[in-house]
Amino acid sequence: MQSLSDMLPHELREQLTPAYRAEQVFAWLHQKGVPSVDDMTNLPRELRASLAEKFSIANCSVARKQVASDGTTKFLFRLHDEQHVESVVMRYNHGTSICVSTQVGCRMGCKFCATGGQGFTRNLTAGEIAAQVYAAQRELGQGITHIVLMGMGEPLDNYNNTLRFLRLITHPKGQNISQRRISLSTCGLVPQIEQLATEGLGVTLSVSLHAPNDDLRDSIMPINRKYPIAQLLAACKHYSEKTSRRISVEYALLRGVNDTPAHARELAAQLQGMLCHVNLIPANEVGRGYEASSPEHVQRFAQTLLRHKINATVRRSLGKDIDAACGQLRNRTESR
Repeated sequence: MQSLSDMLPHELREQLTPAYRAEQVFAWLHQKGVPSVDDMTNLPRELRASLAEKFSIANCSVARKQVASDGTTKFLFRLHDEQHVESVVMRYNHGTSICVSTQVGCRMGCKFCATGGQGFTRNLTAGEIAAQVYAAQRELGQGITHIVLMGMGEPLDNYNNTLRFLRLITHPKGQNISQRRISLSTCGLVPQIEQLATEGLGVTLSVSLHAPNDDLRDSIMPINRKYPIAQLLAACKHYSEKTSRRISVEYALLRGVNDTPAHARELAAQLQGMLCHVNLIPANEVGRGYEASSPEHVQRFAQTLLRHKINATVRRSLGKDIDAACGQLRNRTESR
């Protein structure tokens, strides 16, 4: 059954007449975030019944919810087919951010990632990605101002649905979230990065690098064997040139693996001349054989980058007491 939640206004106009009904439906779905046709109270009852018979609406329900001492809220959402995905809402001085999932599981196989050990089940539709935003807003009773596509799954491995989600969530007649308030994270799918650069978007590209050389990255991120660091950084530079957006380089520090001053110097050499910012992440320990670097090692790594003229900050850890890493809550729930 075709989903109304996946349709842009011009596509809804092809399904509904008169045209203003399409505008009403789009606003109900993507401005107000309703989970059911029955909630579209300004539509005639007969039209609502017809829509419910012909179309579906993407929705997700709260299977579990955890609230950390710092206010970070983690949701395990149940989808229509009983699959589960995770979203995390984080509160900052500049607004409220949600980290959403784009796939059930992931096929990238990164060794230190909680989701990476789960395997891949299926892609989410654009409407299902958006439904996480709307369900969180309903549950929390507040709006979302920033979006990060860094939950379960690789967004660029689900390229078409991810792109459609971006069109939906930024539409002026929907949530109208600024593209500059959206970050899309990738482990390094080079052809898709190059394609994304042509889409006319202004979202921030966040690249999960996590290693300064190919040998090390090969060992922890299998995607590097297909698209090594030189190709990845070249694609990032191309994206930055086409969009005038700074690249965010994500680097999770793993004790004894990638966190020495020598690694920092090597990383600085790789990033010289690139419009970027390094986001150092005190890694979450997810039971896959890797430990987080000590605070001292994290600070030493950051200072080494700064001495080599590479902008870097240490990400503030939120939600440590609620299994903040995406995949952890789904792992624990489904193992039961």
